[in-house]
Amino acid sequence: MKTQIDELLERPHEGSLVHSAKDFKPNVDVRWCAGCGAISVLSPSQRLMPELGVPKEKIVYVSGIGCSGRFPYYMDTYGFHSIHGRALAIASGLKISRPDLSVWVVTGDGDNMSIGGNHFIHTCRRNVDLNIMMFNNEVYSLTKGQYSPTSHRGQITKSSPIGVLDDPFNPVALALGSGATFVARGHDKDRAQLQQLLKRAFEHKGTSFIEIYTNCRIFNDGAFDLYTNADTRDNHTIFLEHGKPLIFGKEKNRGIILDGYTPRAVSLEDGDYSVNDLLIHNEKDSTLAFILANMTYHEDLPRPMGVLQAIYREPYEARVTAQIEHEIATKGEGDLVKLLMGESSWVV
Repeated sequence: MKTQIDELLERPHEGSLVHSAKDFKPNVDVRWCAGCGAISVLSPSQRLMPELGVPKEKIVYVSGIGCSGRFPYYMDTYGFHSIHGRALAIASGLKISRPDLSVWVVTGDGDNMSIGGNHFIHTCRRNVDLNIMMFNNEVYSLTKGQYSPTSHRGQITKSSPIGVLDDPFNPVALALGSGATFVARGHDKDRAQLQQLLKRAFEHKGTSFIEIYTNCRIFNDGAFDLYTNADTRDNHTIFLEHGKPLIFGKEKNRGIILDGYTPRAVSLEDGDYSVNDLLIHNEKDSTLAFILANMTYHEDLPRPMGVLQAIYREPYEARVTAQIEHEIATKGEGDLVKLLMGESSWVV
């Protein structure tokens, strides 16, 4: 009778491995609430993995605490369910020590923007090659409905019964300001689009951040309906495509122009403006990325979806590896005992 070790030894070389989406579905029950937006993120992730051509043994999902924290249980890869707000610290250490791994971080708006906020800004600043999926449902769900850093002013929650007083974080703007080199936004109702964003994040070298609007049926149902439902989303969102004009509307009859540095929505039907007048999206333009990010909470402008920025900057782990190799080349392998003893030691 074959053991698991025997089966592993008989597997073909990594380069010839062929997986299907089914290979990434573990034999466990998904314990999210029925209708949870996270379920709609799980299936694109499972479908994407075979396309990447990466052996399962080299894929790792790291999560923090929150409803999103259960994600590693539902991906048949290596995984680490870490502690509140510390997923990025753990994932960074893993990627730096094992640059060959494909490391994915699954976090939430509370886990990542509140207790984990400091880790988030420094991960982006360092540009560690991680793929960060942040589920944003604008509320703390696992702990039963308190307001989170992305909850809106006036929002009624269990911990704000007469309305939130805070202004919300704008996650994509925070990621851009912290130095993330790939920044995007998607939502749970468009799985095909989301799968493409996840693939783009994987292909990017450096910190990839995707804010994913995920509906919470229990504590904040319908928070994103305006931007995700088929009958309203075309008039209230704009999908960003590199090199293409910013056109939106159910009839594709509206667009975005720049008035100085201020974006403004205009009609393409009254003759005052044509497609040639519209702003052209450029993923390599960091200034434009900030302008688009700042459209997020503007009532008169559509909410940007897709890739806001994709630029190259040397990943942090590459710098670490180069530094170590340089020290070895100039000073030799080193002596661990000598290092531990230090320059002055004595025997008692």
